[in-house]
Amino acid sequence: MSTFYRSVWISDVHLCSKDAQVEMLHSFISSIKCDYLYLVGDIIDVWALRKKWYWPAMYNELVHKLLKRSRKGAKVIFIPGNHDEFFRDFIGYRFGDVRIAANALHQTADGRRFLVLHGDEFDAVVRCRPWLTHLGDRAYQQLVALNRLVNTVRRWMGKPYWSLSGAIKRRVKQAVKYLNDFEDILVEEAKRQCVDGIICGHIHQPALRELQGVVYCNTGDWIEHCTALVEHPDGRLEIVWWHKQLDQRVTGAPADMTLAPRLAALAGDANTTQPLLFG
Repeated sequence: MSTFYRSVWISDVHLCSKDAQVEMLHSFISSIKCDYLYLVGDIIDVWALRKKWYWPAMYNELVHKLLKRSRKGAKVIFIPGNHDEFFRDFIGYRFGDVRIAANALHQTADGRRFLVLHGDEFDAVVRCRPWLTHLGDRAYQQLVALNRLVNTVRRWMGKPYWSLSGAIKRRVKQAVKYLNDFEDILVEEAKRQCVDGIICGHIHQPALRELQGVVYCNTGDWIEHCTALVEHPDGRLEIVWWHKQLDQRVTGAPADMTLAPRLAALAGDANTTQPLLFG
């Protein structure tokens, strides 16, 4: 049975990157119905595509699922990010029933107004030192590759998935400062535009909390965390940690389910996969 959400926000899927957890996203999209679906940037990793063509058949199935949401009546808005900035040349256009926009203003069921954007335009590194952004991207790819190796060993040991890169971002002082600065800049933009909150992606760090009287939401990503921001019919917001939910479902499922071993291995760190609710 599908779960109904009034609105769903996903970002940083990075299709064309071999680390994109496409099967996880496919299963999430297949499990939901919604009135609004926001694709908040970096859905397709054009940077990776320029280096090497990589488009497996599963991508076609995922794109079909996303387009099917619009055909079934959902309003689908695509807000390009820095990795798929190619599509910013088409802002204002529609591809079928999918609208491409630089940003969006969303009003929740309980009347709150949220500015929705990818967030790279408020990243000082992206704005001022684009070469450093590409350097950081290569370093991040190496970190994710190391993360993949670590989790292969953890699976051999019977341990659940754990995000090495996420742990580093939480503990390295310079990374923490970068994340805090990014959040503060986004909060100031929300205040400038007189909205109740802001919804973004870009930094791959899921969050839902109040900062300086503004509700700051980050959708996370589908490389490390497999998270989405959702709005319930009454306007409550929640971060969905999809690998955690799948793990809970599989735990009570028949032992011969073919997906069980893989999904159990993808389960998140118990310290970082608790759902966050905000209403």
